[in-house]
Amino acid sequence: MSNYDFKSIEVKWQSYWEKKKSFKAERDSSKKKYYLLEMFPYPSGKIHMGHVRNYGIGDAVARFKRMNGFNVLHPIGWDAFGLPAENAAIQNKLHPAQWTEDNISTMQVQLKSLGLSYDWDREIATCRPEYYRWNQWCFLEFYKKGLVYRKKSQVNWCNSCNTVLANEQVIDGCCWRCDGKVEDRFQEGWFLKITDYADRLLEGCEKLSGKWPEQVLTMQTNWIGRSYGAEVDFPIRGKNEVIKVFTTRPDTLYGATFMVLAPEHSLVIKLSLGTEQEILVREFVSKAKQEDKLLRTNETVEKEGVFTGAYAVNPLTGKDVPVWTANFVLMDYGTGAIMSVPAHDQRDLDFARKYDLPVRIVIEPRDASLDESNMTEAFSAHGVMVNSGMFTGLFGDEAKRKVCEYLEEKNIGKAAVNFRLRDWGVSRQRYWGTPIPIVHCDDCGLVTIPEDQLPVKLPLDVELGDRGRSPLATLAKFYETQCPECGKLARRETDTLDTFVCSSWYFDRYTSAGNEQFPFNKEDLDYWMPVDQYIGGIEHAILHLLYSRFFHLVFKDLGFVKSDEPFKHLLTQGMVIKDGAKMSKSKGNVVNPDEIIRHYGADTARLFILFAAPPAKDLEWNSQGVEGCYRFLKRIWRIFDEFLNEIKSAGSIPQDYQTESKELIELRRITHVTIGRVTDDIQNRMQFNTAIAAIMEFVNHLYVFRDCWTSLKNNSNGARLVLRESFDALILLLSPFAPH
Repeated sequence: MSNYDFKSIEVKWQSYWEKKKSFKAERDSSKKKYYLLEMFPYPSGKIHMGHVRNYGIGDAVARFKRMNGFNVLHPIGWDAFGLPAENAAIQNKLHPAQWTEDNISTMQVQLKSLGLSYDWDREIATCRPEYYRWNQWCFLEFYKKGLVYRKKSQVNWCNSCNTVLANEQVIDGCCWRCDGKVEDRFQEGWFLKITDYADRLLEGCEKLSGKWPEQVLTMQTNWIGRSYGAEVDFPIRGKNEVIKVFTTRPDTLYGATFMVLAPEHSLVIKLSLGTEQEILVREFVSKAKQEDKLLRTNETVEKEGVFTGAYAVNPLTGKDVPVWTANFVLMDYGTGAIMSVPAHDQRDLDFARKYDLPVRIVIEPRDASLDESNMTEAFSAHGVMVNSGMFTGLFGDEAKRKVCEYLEEKNIGKAAVNFRLRDWGVSRQRYWGTPIPIVHCDDCGLVTIPEDQLPVKLPLDVELGDRGRSPLATLAKFYETQCPECGKLARRETDTLDTFVCSSWYFDRYTSAGNEQFPFNKEDLDYWMPVDQYIGGIEHAILHLLYSRFFHLVFKDLGFVKSDEPFKHLLTQGMVIKDGAKMSKSKGNVVNPDEIIRHYGADTARLFILFAAPPAKDLEWNSQGVEGCYRFLKRIWRIFDEFLNEIKSAGSIPQDYQTESKELIELRRITHVTIGRVTDDIQNRMQFNTAIAAIMEFVNHLYVFRDCWTSLKNNSNGARLVLRESFDALILLLSPFAPH
C-alpha cells in the first residue's frame, strides 16, 4: 500500500497548473461567465489562517463553477498603498516600496502553495505606477463631472498616523487603523461628492436585499441616514444671523422653547462675544471638543450645556427662545443645530428639567390630554396638534405637510430631505499613496494635470519624516512644476489620495489588467462585470463596500459599465478566533499556514478551514481539527489505493444500467444523494461544512461497502462499473475543497 505523500502530489499539480495556465480567463461569448472575487489582500508580510479562510471559500466556489462549465474569472492582486506599509517601513528603516514588494513576493509563494486557482496574469499592485496612474485618471474624470471639490473644513485628525481620516474611518472616536484618539481640526482638503448619490445608494440597498447580508445593508442604510422633514430658519434677535435647523417633526415647531448648537458650530463663540456668558461658553466648547463624539450622544452620558447669551425667534410663535450649546449635538448630522421641543423629545425634556427651561405641549393623543407641569416622559408619538395656532387639530402626515407648505409660502423654511452621509474627504497628508493630479497656480488657480502626462509619479528617492510626516511637502523636485495652462512656476499638490480610492474600482481593472492605454476595455467590462460573488469581512460593510458602490454608479453615469451594482452577491465570512480573540498579527495569535502545509499539506489546511464552521460564522481555531482533516484525507487515499486496480479496469456506467444487488443499488443511491447534497450546499446554500460532512458520510459507506466487495465483484454483473462511478463522484465532489 502506498503512502499519502502530499508533498510530491501538491508540488506536481501546482507545477502543472502553472505551466498549463489552467486558470487563465479569456472572454468567450459561447460560455456563461462567472466572476468570483475575494477582497484583495494588504501585503502585510505573511498570510495567516484567517486569510486562508477567505481565499479558501472563494477558491472552492471558483473550482465548483469551472466544473459546471462556467467561464470563471478569479483574479488576485495587492492593496499595497497605505499607512501600515509606511509605518512599518519607518520602524524597520526600509523604504515602503521595498517593504511592500518584499511582502508581495513572500505572499505570492504562500498563496501558490495553497493551490489557489488564480489567474496570475491579471495580478495588480496598487502601489505601482501602472495602476495608480488610473487612480489619477479616475480623479480627473470625477473632477470633470463636478464630483470633486476642495474646501477648508473641520476634519478628523489622527495624531498617531499624522493624517486626516474620513468620517467612515473614525470608529468610537478612534482611528480605524491604529485605535489612536481622533481630534477635530480645520484644514483644506479634497472631497468627492458621494452625497450626490445618496438616494441611489439607498435604492440599491433595497434591490440587493436577499443577495447581500441584511446586516451589511442595514449598516449602509443607517450610515446614509435619510430623513424626511423640514429646514427652518430661526433668526437671531438683534443680529444679522440665522440659525438653520433640520427637523423630522415640523408639526412640533410651536413647541420649540430653546435652541441647541453643537459646540463646534461656527456661531457658538460668535453669539457669546461681549456677553456675560463668553468665558463660560469658551471653556465649555474647549471641554466638549475633547470628548468622544460617540459618548457625547450616548443616552447614558450626562447631557451638559451652556447658554450662549443670545436669543433666536421662533418663526411660528414670534417668541424669543434662548440659544444654548450642548455636548449631545454634533456637526455630523443636519446643520449642527437643533430646535428643542422638550414636551415631545425625551433628551430635550431631560435637558429642560436640568436647566429649568420651559416645556410646551403641542401634540396630544386623540383620546387624552397631557400636563406639561408634571411631565416626566416626553410624548414622541404622532398625534393631534394643539396650542399650534391655525394648525391646531391637524394630525400626523397632514400636519407635517401643512406646516411645510406654510414655511415655504412665508419663505422661512421648506420641506427637506436630510442625510447623515457626508462627502468623502480623500486628502491624506502621508507619503505612501497616489499623488493627486492637481497643481496650484497663482494665476490660474487649481489646474488639472493633462491625461497624457499621467502618471504623476510618487518619488522613491525620499526619506520619510518623523512620525510619518510626508516628505512631499518639502521636496522641491516634486512640488516645483509648471502650470499646464500658462507655463508659469506652480506648486504640485502634495496630499495623496485615500487608499480606499484604490480599492473602489480594482475589480474593474482586473477585467483588463494588461491594458496600457486605458484603465479598462468596455468589451471586457460588458462581459465580466458585475462580480457574481464577492467575499470579504463584515468590517468593510461601510468603508470599502459603500465607496465601491459609489464609484460604480459614477462609472455607469459616465457610460463605462451597464450594471447598477459592482457586486451581485456578497458573502461576509466570519473571523478566525484563537485564544479568545480575532486572529491577527497585532494580537500575536496568528497561525502560519506554512507550518500546516509543511506537516499536513495544503489540502488539509483548506479542508479544515472550510469544514470547521459555516462560512458566515466565526471559526474557533482547533489544532485537533486539523489532525482530523488530515486523517480523513489519508482515509480517502487508503480506500482509493485498495480499489485502484478495480477502478482502472472498469469503464463508464451506461445510463440504462440495472442490477438486482441490494448493495450496489444502495451504493448508487448514496452516491447520487451525496452529489445532490454537495451541489446544493455549494451552489445554493454556500455551506461548505455540511458539504464536506456529506462527503465524509459517503466515505464511511465506501468502507462499509468494502466488506462485501469480494463476493460482489465475482457474482454481480457490472459491479466494477458501479464502483468506478462512486469513486469518480468522490474525487470530483472533493475537488473544490482539496483539489490536489
